[in-house]
Amino acid sequence: MPTSLYADLLSLQSGVIARRQLTERGVPPHELERLVRRRDLVRAHDGVFIDHTGTPTWLQRAWIGVLIAWPAALAGDSALRAADGPGRAGRDDDVVHIAVSRDRKVVLPSGYRLHRVSRLHLKVTWNTSPPRVRTEEALIDVASRAPDDFVAISLLADAIQSRRTTPTRLRDRLDARPRVRRRDFLRGVLTDLHLGTCSVLEHGYLTRVERPHGLPAARRQLRDSALGPVYRDVAYIGFDQLVEIDGRLWHDNASARDADLDRDLDAAVDRLNTVRVGWGQVFARPCATAARIAVLLQARGWTGQIARCPDCPQGLPLAG
Repeated sequence: MPTSLYADLLSLQSGVIARRQLTERGVPPHELERLVRRRDLVRAHDGVFIDHTGTPTWLQRAWIGVLIAWPAALAGDSALRAADGPGRAGRDDDVVHIAVSRDRKVVLPSGYRLHRVSRLHLKVTWNTSPPRVRTEEALIDVASRAPDDFVAISLLADAIQSRRTTPTRLRDRLDARPRVRRRDFLRGVLTDLHLGTCSVLEHGYLTRVERPHGLPAARRQLRDSALGPVYRDVAYIGFDQLVEIDGRLWHDNASARDADLDRDLDAAVDRLNTVRVGWGQVFARPCATAARIAVLLQARGWTGQIARCPDCPQGLPLAG
């Protein structure tokens, strides 16, 4: 029997195929058994076959899980992994996450994790290979289950920075899901990201340093066209004070470092004072950082007073 009956499916599904698909293509049971005896197809699981005898790739494992649980789709981190492609680091390849409709009972083998999802048919891109939960839905799922707020912010900021989605699209999907864990926090993060806070560290500066200590509101990601297109992370307009957020989240090569140094020179030419803050100043010592920024702003004409936040240690010298 010609393999052309199912060759297109094998190609589309990375060499993985289900018994039901073979039957639908006209392959009778005795022919399937012959293909298995000849090792043209190898049983990967009951009712699912693969076209080689080696170790399945991650994508093949993903297809195996989807076909075992069909109708099903990749979920959570696995959906993001499939959307990103094989070259993206930082994804958990050990466990493949599979989504099925909430009312179904499915048993998956070791190495898979089942997620029962309401209204699954509306949350999946069924024409992708393999089918996967939409990027916005998957991001919300993973961020809501993140081990801490920092990881959740990082996930959302990275997706937006890489233009895989937008704060508005994420916020719209979040608004449609009232029972998501840490929902209010995630919505606040997305609102800030929509306002231009496009890094974890900058978001931390906004919510840990600037806002709780009553510092004046800065402009973020200011585009300075006087000497060409330049981005300054935080600019206190009217006080000639710049705060460069130096987290190396997206500035991780020599050319980016060189561009940072040029920005410092441009700021000096424009008679703007520039300071840099990093992870320690924002996440470990936000109150002390706020006190120092307040001193700089007061020296340049700010008449306000720094506020003491609930976490400010007693005895911390505040600007006055």
